Amino acid sequence: MIYRVLDVRDKNMVRQAVNSLEGRWRNIDVLINNAGLAIGVDKFHESAMDEWDAVIDTNIKGAFYCARTILDGMIERNSGHIINLGSVAGREVYPGGSIYCATKHAVNAFTRALRLDLCGKKIRVSSVDPGMVETDFSVVRFRGDSDRAKKVYENMTPLTAADIADVILFCATRPSHVNINEVSLMPVDQASTTMVSRKPAE
Repeated sequence: MIYRVLDVRDKNMVRQAVNSLEGRWRNIDVLINNAGLAIGVDKFHESAMDEWDAVIDTNIKGAFYCARTILDGMIERNSGHIINLGSVAGREVYPGGSIYCATKHAVNAFTRALRLDLCGKKIRVSSVDPGMVETDFSVVRFRGDSDRAKKVYENMTPLTAADIADVILFCATRPSHVNINEVSLMPVDQASTTMVSRKPAE
């Protein structure tokens, strides 16, 4: 296993990271575009413009840069799989999520359009769109406020990172002629981006 630390918002850094790989490591079979974040839950007219760029550049341009850089090799080998991590927020919207929802709708559109662009090549394109997952996502969203982040998952059972990894693995391990276009998943306690069932604290 090889690790590279990079900022997906920097296209040159993405290129350098891929070009620095040697031998068989350069033949990337599966790209999982997982980098993403949200900052705040402010209404659009109350949000800080300075925070928009980090969300837009990571969620949208980061996925573009990684896919574009790695696709050259996939096209040359006529083989590969791009799995974009979207969100149910790319299918629905919620108050205070205008910027994040917009970026995830963009990822949804990108995934579908990319599948059209690559039709005729043996390259698969999938989208995995989770609902509430208990990771550091909410800590970042609330600018490091762990206590506030924990309240997001209070009195309900969210998905885990392992749940999402399991779905990604399923998509990536289907027979080569099978493309899982999209998977949308939420915890049983969540019905939409705005409706969550919470059990009273005991």
